[in-house]
Amino acid sequence: MSLEQFSKRDISSDYIFYNDEERPQNNWEFFKRGVKRALKGELFVGLWIVFREMITRGNSHTLSYPQEKMAMFPRYRAIHKLMRLHESGSDRCIGCGLCEKICIANCIRIDTKIDKNSRKEVSQYTINFGRCIFCGYCAEVCPELAIIHSGDYENASEQRAHYGLKEDMLTPLDEFRANKQKEFSGFGAISDNADSLIKKTPLAY
Repeated sequence: MSLEQFSKRDISSDYIFYNDEERPQNNWEFFKRGVKRALKGELFVGLWIVFREMITRGNSHTLSYPQEKMAMFPRYRAIHKLMRLHESGSDRCIGCGLCEKICIANCIRIDTKIDKNSRKEVSQYTINFGRCIFCGYCAEVCPELAIIHSGDYENASEQRAHYGLKEDMLTPLDEFRANKQKEFSGFGAISDNADSLIKKTPLAY
């Protein structure tokens, strides 16, 4: 093997060398090369596409925010929301503490107490959204589907604590009475044929 073959041993027989144009030597050649590159057909094709989209009506992809808002997907994980029972309107949360235990960011705190009927009641439910990574584990592990990730992506506030209290996340009563509480339709939600899949038992429940 010769020295030339040894230096070009990675080049196959069908290798195509790129012959670059000669570099301009003076200002006039620079000007001619600029005019030649600028006045190609692709430039005018791009200008025509932009002009066509400007004059086309009814084909705009821009939302008139805040009058129009983008629709979020069912599995979009935004600020948490606590749900109410459809029968009574009370909180679905039973204070089991599973969401607090599974939270890998350690941002959920639950305080419970015993009410006058000797039943456990959630007295305080807080989430530190400064630590929350919105992984969705708390919503997946909840046995009552009491905590979900809502589609509210408008999270502007002067204080971060405004979104961490139970009262801020719980569905408002007026919204609940107007049947505006939307059920979670993502992973872990109750399917439409859930009643037919429940096995009948001799017990009363």
